[in-house]
Amino acid sequence: MRRTGRHQARQERQARRGRRCRTRGALLAVTATVTAGLLLTACGAGGSGDNSYNSDRGGDNAREADGFPAPAPAHPTGPSGTDDGTSQGYEKGEVRESAPADYLSTFALDVDTASYGYARRSLEDGRRPDPSTIRPEEFINSFRQNYERPDGNGFTVTVDGARTATPDGSGRRDDTDDTDDTYGEENQDWRFVRVGLATREAEDTGERPPAALTFVIDVSGSMAEPGRLDLAKESLGVMTDRLRDDDAVALVTFSDEAKTVLPMTRLGDNRGRVHEAIDTLEPTDSTNLGAGVTTGYRTAVEGLREGATNRVVLLSDALANTGDTDADSILDRIADARREHGITLFGVGVGSDYGDALMERLADKGDGHTTYVSNAEDARTVFCDQLPRNIDLTARDAKAQVAFDPETVEQFRLIGYDNRQVADEDFRDDRVDGGEIGPGHTVTALYAVRTKPGATGHVATATVRWLDPATRVPHEETGQVEADSLDRPLWDGTTASSGLQVTAVAAYFADSLRSGDGRWGTLPATPSLRELAERADELASATESKPVRQLAETIHRASDLRD
Repeated sequence: MRRTGRHQARQERQARRGRRCRTRGALLAVTATVTAGLLLTACGAGGSGDNSYNSDRGGDNAREADGFPAPAPAHPTGPSGTDDGTSQGYEKGEVRESAPADYLSTFALDVDTASYGYARRSLEDGRRPDPSTIRPEEFINSFRQNYERPDGNGFTVTVDGARTATPDGSGRRDDTDDTDDTYGEENQDWRFVRVGLATREAEDTGERPPAALTFVIDVSGSMAEPGRLDLAKESLGVMTDRLRDDDAVALVTFSDEAKTVLPMTRLGDNRGRVHEAIDTLEPTDSTNLGAGVTTGYRTAVEGLREGATNRVVLLSDALANTGDTDADSILDRIADARREHGITLFGVGVGSDYGDALMERLADKGDGHTTYVSNAEDARTVFCDQLPRNIDLTARDAKAQVAFDPETVEQFRLIGYDNRQVADEDFRDDRVDGGEIGPGHTVTALYAVRTKPGATGHVATATVRWLDPATRVPHEETGQVEADSLDRPLWDGTTASSGLQVTAVAAYFADSLRSGDGRWGTLPATPSLRELAERADELASATESKPVRQLAETIHRASDLRD
């Protein structure tokens, strides 16, 4: 892997675009041609969704003078026929018989972890999670990586990887597992390519800007279940004592209606007042989540503090059953507050029954992220450790684009980020929404990549683009990887120390849990759950990591349920 500075100056990029003639087919359609029995299904616009593999079909691929694939053009270049770039006669997401080669993968960054947390809770309760709630990127991003970090705002880019199987194509320790491997000897051509992005370390709480936090608390009847409202009250009380004197909090509750229990209040000498408001929270009626979010944003705007980080924190089981229950409609009602004032949303999910889809969409489209807490330890980690340290933002509208080299890459698949796809040509359109990322975060994107036999040289270049949170000035950083650095075996000692094995175990585990959903194919060299649990046990012992130990225990539970 070699790291570089900014990929290109904007002026040089635009000049090249004026000279480049590039023909590209529909970005929305997908490939269904099968190579060696691979299951290929529909992918989203502009990128390679988790459910498809992009492959070389001999199309017209523009290339830069240095041999790299050309970056996304400045304007849409999809086929004519419809305003949204889809071909006439096809609907968005519809499977097509063939698609032209596309060596770009573009997505908005995401640091959500709720999918993994909820899966853990479900398995602890003795039930397999619904495949529709499994988002592999949230499993992967639940484990912090030791990527190099920048000195200031923005990101560093690390690109590495490994061979998924031994040279003879074997990816398993034995042949006694129950996993269907459709790749066979072609496993030897498959690699995992990991794109790792890191923000600066979180500053001590005394060094960050002051915070203005509006807590929107679900007090509906369903929150009476142990581990919901009681957990929220305890955590909020501890967090109130840990925030700084110049921080401020507001408290909004909602059941069938929403009300502001505490307007924006500077902590200072008012902690007793905040504790009293928290102590009054009791579960009541139905769940009007839309009213809660709307009132919460209105309260945040009324208590807006210049120079502070203004954020809405929604804590709910997201089982909306009255009022506005549509995420897009709710977001429309708070759009002005989000755009004009830059107020971000942090969603915290609770409960054995949890409205995962609603919370995830609210956070993704609300310029924020989600997590899930299932016990007091999780809640203390989120509210007392992570939230006070990660209140600030280091990047707005962050997007990543990976350009694979047609000379060395046959096929690739982005594992996850299905709801975060961005059209390739919108990568440098700063009007297109990306992800909001704070300090102390690592973001990982894992690709399954089939290299051409005997491939040498450049494989991929990854570029991350973001806006400075204060000035909104765009910045970019790039990294790249070559074929020889991908030849090491996935399960050797160096990949364990780099964190790549943890990434792979998390990805394989997520892929296994959603195997009942016919939209997804398998990953190359997929181990059985039993072998995956053994791998995780070894990693937990080698790393002495508590989160990795919890991952191993969770995989064991899933394996026991399958047996």
